[in-house]
Amino acid sequence: MKKINLAVIGCMGRMGKHIIKSAKADKNFKITTLTETKKIKKKINGLNIETNSESALKKANIIIDFTVPKCTLEVLKIASKLKKKVVIGTTGFSKKEENLIKKYSKKIPILKAGNMSLGINLLMYLTEIASGSLGKQFLSKISEVHHKYKKDNPSGTALMLGKGIAVGKKKNFYNLIGKKYLNKKNFPFGKKINFNSFRKGKIIGEHKVIFSSGKEVITLNHEAFDRALYSEGALSAAKWLIKRKKGLYSMRDLMNFK
Repeated sequence: MKKINLAVIGCMGRMGKHIIKSAKADKNFKITTLTETKKIKKKINGLNIETNSESALKKANIIIDFTVPKCTLEVLKIASKLKKKVVIGTTGFSKKEENLIKKYSKKIPILKAGNMSLGINLLMYLTEIASGSLGKQFLSKISEVHHKYKKDNPSGTALMLGKGIAVGKKKNFYNLIGKKYLNKKNFPFGKKINFNSFRKGKIIGEHKVIFSSGKEVITLNHEAFDRALYSEGALSAAKWLIKRKKGLYSMRDLMNFK
């Protein structure tokens, strides 16, 4: 099999470094491009760290981006022009930015996921089933825990799970977003989906989706112990996307959920 030329955006970031490490161990990939938003005079695996540009990204077959929304949209603009495939692990997009991504997906293949873990994506699928199966008497809320350096809250994964609840209820997610709490030991259920985020220590990621009728509680949860599961998931997404035509895809498509 011919190796896939890979561009890693945000190569100096936490996830960027893990993707480089996982890609080096995967015989399907050859890292051809490493970028950051600013020029850095440093080499990684013999490669210069470049800024996001047509000249840098044209060497790649596929791009993996775990950065911030502004950077991701800049990369999509270039990728769209070069007809490159893009895997997006960035979180924290606004509704307007989400619509821009959909617009770019009409020109190139994009796989976007708030979490690249196969287990989390299974959790989302189960969340949809539970939400659709439980009656209106069940309220729901979402709790998540991440390391103290994570900036966005709720996490992209928590929001993704919230969308799973909305899909199950056949409602618009943005109309179901309730209150957002930070570092609360206890937080209430509401008519909408409330979120609570903990930021502490070096925790990689814990997520809970909780349903309650007042008479019983149902909890779906996932814990991550090794960040490699995210980088390996991103590489699985890249291998899958390389064979796809233009469109917006998710890990759900990769895992062939109905």
